[in-house]
Amino acid sequence: MTSSPSSTPVSQGSDRRRWFALAIVMTAAFMDLVDVTIVNVAIPSIQRDEGASFSHIQWITAGYALALGAGLITGGRLGDIYGRKRIFLLGITGFTVASALCGFAVNPDMLVASRILQGGMAALMVPQVLSIVHATFPAHERGKVFGLFGMVVGLGAVSGPLLGALLTEWNLFGLEWRPIFLINLPVGIAGLLLGRKFIEESKAPKALKLDLVGVVLVTVGALMLLYPLTRGRELDWPVWGYVMMAGALVVFGALVAYEKHKTKKDGSPLIELSLFKVKSFAGGIAVQTVFGVSLGIFFLVWTMYMQVGLGWSALHAGLTGVPFSIAVSAAAGLSVQQLVPRFGRKVLQAGALTMAAGVLIYIWEADRYGAGIASWQMALPLVVMGLGMGLIVAPLTDAILSDVPREHAGSASGLLNTVQQMGNAFGLGLVSVVFYGVIDEKVTPDRIPAEYINGFEHALWWVVAVLVAIFLLMLALPKRPKQHIEGAQDSGDEAGAPAEDAVKSREPALTP
Repeated sequence: MTSSPSSTPVSQGSDRRRWFALAIVMTAAFMDLVDVTIVNVAIPSIQRDEGASFSHIQWITAGYALALGAGLITGGRLGDIYGRKRIFLLGITGFTVASALCGFAVNPDMLVASRILQGGMAALMVPQVLSIVHATFPAHERGKVFGLFGMVVGLGAVSGPLLGALLTEWNLFGLEWRPIFLINLPVGIAGLLLGRKFIEESKAPKALKLDLVGVVLVTVGALMLLYPLTRGRELDWPVWGYVMMAGALVVFGALVAYEKHKTKKDGSPLIELSLFKVKSFAGGIAVQTVFGVSLGIFFLVWTMYMQVGLGWSALHAGLTGVPFSIAVSAAAGLSVQQLVPRFGRKVLQAGALTMAAGVLIYIWEADRYGAGIASWQMALPLVVMGLGMGLIVAPLTDAILSDVPREHAGSASGLLNTVQQMGNAFGLGLVSVVFYGVIDEKVTPDRIPAEYINGFEHALWWVVAVLVAIFLLMLALPKRPKQHIEGAQDSGDEAGAPAEDAVKSREPALTP
């Protein structure tokens, strides 16, 4: 995630402290993964308790992803410059404080602001995970470490929706939805105290300058694109919204021009533009962005369909999603360990088509069974979708990075994670068009299920179209990632090349 040059590993050997450090940073990564999804099932409860508008709901979900995505590269650079342990501890402290502010929010506006702050603090915390692993573990142990991280990703995918549903349903101490945020407090405090004791400090041997102008341009451009999408439907699509979205393209153009200037001036741009000359990386950026869009659309619409359209409880909806999460975890492990080494890019393309097939089955079932559909009937399309998603998410980063020059692998990983988050935020913004744009929320209560079912089916057709686009974009990926051709080697395989550099281009980005 972070564009860090190889750094000198801190004390390794048989020191057990590094395993405590690993547990701490993995717990922080788990908190971030859970917080991305835990809010979805609590949305109806937040609407009832706080009187939140749909615009508020979009910002509660999209605001976190936007702040996280906009700050990932910057967070990684700050760790390189000022120390990974220091920035990690700052991030986890801020994340814990922001979680408390979310839990004790007195109105929807405060909740939105606290969620944006929470995402910004996660952007400081999360990028340090990979850097700390690099600095703490010798090369031959990193395979085991990233295997553990894969388990954390799978557990986070299962735990987020279900934990959110349980905490909302239990209504602990009469707090309704608030415990979904307050649960971070004891975990964050423990992570802070233990992190100070067990995590060793490390920095990049040659610190890069922070590109503040680039940070501002990325953030402003993203907000100019997302804000009109978020508020457009509510404000009857004003002209200024279209002007702002067009202006975002101008800002991104200015960003590209400035990054070229920054590269020539001091060689420390926020975004390494030379990466886009690599065909697999450029195509992979497109895949990662568009895939994020599809997920942003599906998960929010799916939640509203089950809880508002079908009238299911948060727990009912959360339990319904468990087969999906289990299928993702199972397919991800199978994909990385057995399928991709043999079949390469075809596995990812099969994943896109499989996921599209699951969505088509869901459309058929939603239309056939209507408001009487049961959880067990949703299991088939959800399992098929989960298997498809699992075939994509695990090997995608390796496939994209396989042709990236070794010295830019860290920067490329940060950019990939950023565009994924931005794609997700953009997808959440599009929900107002593809879902709420086709339903009438003012109908009588007896007509609500039909309206939401119609909107759900309409949105899923958009998801199918996006998945077909992803399938085609994957043609730009290498047929077989280099690490599967050459074989993974965890030691320097060039004369005089340190092990840290040798494995840099082969390690996956920490992509939730």
